[in-house]
Amino acid sequence: MNLLSRLAHKFSDFRHFGARVWALSAPYFRSEDKWKARGLLLAIVLLNLGAVYMLVLLNDWNRVFYDALQNKNAAVFWTQLGRFTYLAFAFILIAVYRFYLTQLLEVRWRAWMTTHYLQRWLADHAFYKLELARFSSAGKNSANTPDNPDQRIQEDINLFTSYSISLSMGLLNAVVTLLSFVGILWSLSGAFAFTLGGSSYSIPGFMVWMAVLYCAVGSLITHYIGRPQIRLNYQQQRYEADFRHHMVRVREYSESIALDKGEAVERVQLDTRFAAVLGNYIRLIKKQKNLVWFTNFFGQAAVVFPFIVAAPRFFSGAIQLGELMQIASAFGRVQDSLSWLVDNYSSLAAWRATTDRLTSFEDHISSVVQQGRAQAASNLIATDDHSVTGADALSASHLTLTLPTGATLLSDLSLQAGPGESVLVKGPSGSGKSTLFRALAGIWPFAKGRTRLPADAMFIPQRPYFPDGSLRDALAYPQPAAQYSDEALKRALADAQLSQLASRLDDKDAWSQKLSGGEQQRLAIARVLLKKPTWIFADEATSALDEAAEKTLYEKLMAHVKTMHGSLVSIAHRPSVAAFHTRRWELEKMPEGSPALYRIQERQVQEIA
Repeated sequence: MNLLSRLAHKFSDFRHFGARVWALSAPYFRSEDKWKARGLLLAIVLLNLGAVYMLVLLNDWNRVFYDALQNKNAAVFWTQLGRFTYLAFAFILIAVYRFYLTQLLEVRWRAWMTTHYLQRWLADHAFYKLELARFSSAGKNSANTPDNPDQRIQEDINLFTSYSISLSMGLLNAVVTLLSFVGILWSLSGAFAFTLGGSSYSIPGFMVWMAVLYCAVGSLITHYIGRPQIRLNYQQQRYEADFRHHMVRVREYSESIALDKGEAVERVQLDTRFAAVLGNYIRLIKKQKNLVWFTNFFGQAAVVFPFIVAAPRFFSGAIQLGELMQIASAFGRVQDSLSWLVDNYSSLAAWRATTDRLTSFEDHISSVVQQGRAQAASNLIATDDHSVTGADALSASHLTLTLPTGATLLSDLSLQAGPGESVLVKGPSGSGKSTLFRALAGIWPFAKGRTRLPADAMFIPQRPYFPDGSLRDALAYPQPAAQYSDEALKRALADAQLSQLASRLDDKDAWSQKLSGGEQQRLAIARVLLKKPTWIFADEATSALDEAAEKTLYEKLMAHVKTMHGSLVSIAHRPSVAAFHTRRWELEKMPEGSPALYRIQERQVQEIA
């Protein structure tokens, strides 16, 4: 009963895996490229069938050719050499175009899947929500959330499409070859007669049964030896991605690490991650070594096995050399077909690991997207689509914000600000000022209530992002730089006290690393002055600037929003910034035992003319 339950579990696991592969594969063959995809797939299938047919013809050629050698028949010998020439040429032609079309399908499939997953990853703020979801209620990385989405899109999709096509076509070849050669082997092998207990018995198609038995035993042993590779392949991809990701972080924060003299710490971090890579890889190759031991023994034994079994009939004169070679060839084809699992187990293990990683990635993207839609449908949070809200004022009602840890940050909050009212948001570090901005922008997934954002609003985050490339692209991001004239771009730089960069609009660089912290903040403000939004939300937008530069830039921002009949909402710690605002929302810590960690008290501050 235990064996039956284990078999049932294995079968259920196999069906579940097949369903996951189908769920990942089917969308491409139903997409807008479906006819090209299906046409390529059909062509590859036909070429694989043609290759098997050529093997059948070559198997028959073996019999005639070796019989001619045994009978010293020169005429037939030379005729068969000529026949072999065009058979070999046809086989080569099929092999070349099978390879080419297979690679073409792989690259087109990968391109479609990459485009599809990039769109899904970047839509509905899924990339942002997935990063937030990586932290559990204890504040630690959750094992159930996807790691390194960049690696899953870049590498796992490539491996999935490659393995899916190569393994499925290999399995098709194995099945068709088996069906093509099992009849030949059955007719050639004859019956095996023996006497047992005084009775005579005869087993028809003896060579076929021997091939089945040989490969069945080999497949079971292969599965037992190779099974641990599935888990190790999954872990290897994760450790490799973690190691690569940390090296990217060292490159991005090279200046900060150098100033802190943190090279030794980073070396330890990198060594730790690389040790995980090496340790898992050593375990993987040890398991692969055990499998290679068996598969090589299995393959070498298969070379002589048919000769051993068929030798008595050859030496008795029942068959000639040509038939013996044809039997050996047919047995080899049947054995190769039945040994498909043995020969491809390592690839299957890697494919299984890749499929599991992509499936979990797909599940989590679907989960965060569905969660966002469910929240919108139940009016838990307002949409962040400015064209939908169409509001000229900022408001929040019954807004409750929680942290990824589950703690309630602010509870049942109601706020409102209209045009011409500049608001300063103050509070101790970690009190949730930036989180409040995220909720107002509509990107914070742990929010309930209603928010309404002005139709034309722009946020300046604490850490502004600048894409690598030309300075004009960094300044105009995310709009195309072609939308703005050089005069407008240079004027925005000058207004943000970056006149020295006006001549470098076409320079390409990693601006997030090239510019100082203060220059990055000024470039972010230049971006705002270029695009001229009605409302501006500034999160510590001038924290890296001196007071004189801060005063000048705040005067620019205030003059701009007054001209646009909008408003400025700022997060700042410096008292000098308060002078530019008419109202203040101050976050204060709630007494212990309260339903939230903080509350907001509204106060008036004197406006500077």
